Amino acid sequence: MPDRHDDFWEVLARWRRERRRFVLATVVETRGFTPRHDGARMLIGSADSFGTIGGGAIEHAVMSEARALLERGGTATVRRHLTRDLGMCCGGEMAVFIEVLEPAARLVVFGAGYIAKPLAAVAAGCGFDVTVVDERAEWATGERFPTARIEARDPEAFARCWESDGTEFAVVVTHHHPLDQRIVQHLLSRPLRFVGMIGSVPKQRKFALRLRARGFGDDAIARLHTPLGLSIGAETPEEIAVSVVAQLIAVRRGRATEPGWPRFAVAVKEESE
Repeated sequence: MPDRHDDFWEVLARWRRERRRFVLATVVETRGFTPRHDGARMLIGSADSFGTIGGGAIEHAVMSEARALLERGGTATVRRHLTRDLGMCCGGEMAVFIEVLEPAARLVVFGAGYIAKPLAAVAAGCGFDVTVVDERAEWATGERFPTARIEARDPEAFARCWESDGTEFAVVVTHHHPLDQRIVQHLLSRPLRFVGMIGSVPKQRKFALRLRARGFGDDAIARLHTPLGLSIGAETPEEIAVSVVAQLIAVRRGRATEPGWPRFAVAVKEESE
């Protein structure tokens, strides 16, 4: 529980680090006499809160609406005349904007090579909570990945034991195609939001055949986004990182991206018959 002397922004940052889902309430308009003025803020969780927008009936009304908003998501504005609507003595009017702050989307990058380095940096800058997995101590370092968590372990072992909740993003950019294959097989068995792998169209087709030979159906194979990234003519690791993160953002925002496996599935199926 936050202490009353804690700084508001420090508490907000801590709740974000803890991956909490909560509501930020901000007074956006006041008229007449009110207990707080424009810019007053409070944080409202499912069972606790921090800060105040004035206490009393107005705060109770905002907290009730905020907890209902946690159930459905989105934003809302609570507008009340303090005397006429709430029976308070102030006599003024307040409008409070409330918004649900979702935990940052988790991105796990398998591999710590030349593409992973700018990819992790760009993704973190765009609001992803990034973890980089690679057992090579000389590659998976805090100096190379200052904005990411480091898992210095075998990527395949991590993928095998990963307990996902269905909201995470995973990108495979290792240095070894057989390792990519083993990681992808584990990832496609998880309810991930996004699974992507760096590679060419020939690599895509070979992986499709191998996955089908190992019992994966077309729907499962179609979940693998490869070639990875949006088609922007990227060539350098930094440009490739931008194209990949653009695709991740599109998925996070619910926007359509170029199809990956589906357009090749029929051709691959015909080749294998």
